[in-house]
Amino acid sequence: MDSKEKLLGTLGLCQRAGKLKSGEFAVLEAIRKKTAIMVIVSNDASDNTKKEFSDKCSYYKVPIYFYGTMDELGHAIGKDVRTSLAITDAGFAKTLIKNLLSEKSTEEM
Repeated sequence: MDSKEKLLGTLGLCQRAGKLKSGEFAVLEAIRKKTAIMVIVSNDASDNTKKEFSDKCSYYKVPIYFYGTMDELGHAIGKDVRTSLAITDAGFAKTLIKNLLSEKSTEEM
């Protein structure tokens, strides 16, 4: 199992455990309410969307990662296309960040 499958699988678990918010409105609300521990925005999101989430996350000091496509993120959590996800559980966030960083380092090799 490669790191991408592991990461997307973890997102699915996160969704089933009820520790994930998806969709622009729910994610922005989670950031504002400080329940989001990390945010993932798809690489193919519009520039405006990326900027909006980047600004919100930097203001509320929430780590943000750009990863995958809208289709991949949506599919991973069993829904239609999703541009943004907020993880609301520290354990899941830690695992996802570890997987994101390990995938980045293998891409750079």
